[in-house]
Amino acid sequence: MIDLKALRENPEAFKASQKVRGEDAGIVDQLLKADDARREAISEFETLRAEQNTLSKSVGAAKGDEKNALLENAKKLATSVKEADSKRAVAEEAANKLALLIANLIDPAAPIGGEADFKVIETVGKPRDFKAEGFEPKDHVELGKIIKAIDTERGAKVAGARSYYLTGVGALLELALVNYAIASAVKAGFIPMIPPVLVKPAAMEGTGFLGQAAENVYHLKEDELYLVGTSEVPLAAYHMDEILDNLPIRYAGYSPCFRREAGSYGKDTRGIIRVHQFEKVEMFTFCKPEDAEAEHKKLLNWEKEFFNSLEIAYRVIDVASGDLGASAVRKFDIEAWIPTQDAYREVTSTSNCTQFQARRLNIRYKDEKGTKPVATLNGTLVAVPRTIVAILENHQQKDGSIKVPKALIPFLGMDTLVPA
Repeated sequence: MIDLKALRENPEAFKASQKVRGEDAGIVDQLLKADDARREAISEFETLRAEQNTLSKSVGAAKGDEKNALLENAKKLATSVKEADSKRAVAEEAANKLALLIANLIDPAAPIGGEADFKVIETVGKPRDFKAEGFEPKDHVELGKIIKAIDTERGAKVAGARSYYLTGVGALLELALVNYAIASAVKAGFIPMIPPVLVKPAAMEGTGFLGQAAENVYHLKEDELYLVGTSEVPLAAYHMDEILDNLPIRYAGYSPCFRREAGSYGKDTRGIIRVHQFEKVEMFTFCKPEDAEAEHKKLLNWEKEFFNSLEIAYRVIDVASGDLGASAVRKFDIEAWIPTQDAYREVTSTSNCTQFQARRLNIRYKDEKGTKPVATLNGTLVAVPRTIVAILENHQQKDGSIKVPKALIPFLGMDTLVPA
């Protein structure tokens, strides 16, 4: 949730932020009007309550006709207080609903534009020249069949489109990647977590996933629970309604993730790049607001270290304003080189959400001036299917075997994945 005080002081900044995000800037004026009505209703209620308290003290000291008159006034005032309280509640609900529609105030350093308007920060490594090596690279689906690691046909038969089985060495590769990611995170000081993946509406709304992202969320209406699309949600909500100390606090959550992939019809229909269920290790940080920008760079560096060790060429991009999502003020993606697509594809993201999620979830810390919302940040260490795609395609050999990156060998127990 945005800072209402900041919005009152500089509404034009929020209007500009909404515009570059491709969102409705008119909501800012609507919220300001609703906020004025809310504050007026609160003031009216508090004035009447104070008058009621004063009258109650007078009644206790009065006698006879004076007391009867005061009691009559007290009854009338009680009705007015009740009406004012109801008016206050309605005004607060209206203002809160509008506040939830306004995205976080964007970082001025973020590129402006849509999905294609990102900026490349750096390119790491050089894509393999398969032509020079004398063979045409196979895609991950064909390689997955050769080494019997991926079965999309039976996945579709059992669970529908965008579903898959990881079999044999494919399953072992996932477990190796997860264990390696958790070990890397623990070494960096993160606390490992296996969170719930079914969450209440407060957790989903508090992290900003029931706004523009709602169409991709699986909702179990009978139970009023949601399947998470990332462990960012339960990790953020872990400290809901708490006051934290000893910041920063860093968690690394491993969980399955579920996404409807609404609006992606026709995109990445082949293979396991865009699927409904996948496993991921997600880093999550609670820190002081003034430390958030530096923490964001640290999360990116941990992601880079992980992908450097997988010996895969990649680039880092600064995501444009229209592709950020409601909570993030700035986001960096790592995109791995995928040879058969002749393109870089997203494998990790890290977002700075400043105090936006913490305000919604009521997560605070104390300083010399009192309590205030913490900052929250998230970063993917490994999203398993896309990382498997990158490993298979970039480390394939002419005979269909796959060389295992050195860093992964101790976790996989083999240095080559061979045709079955």
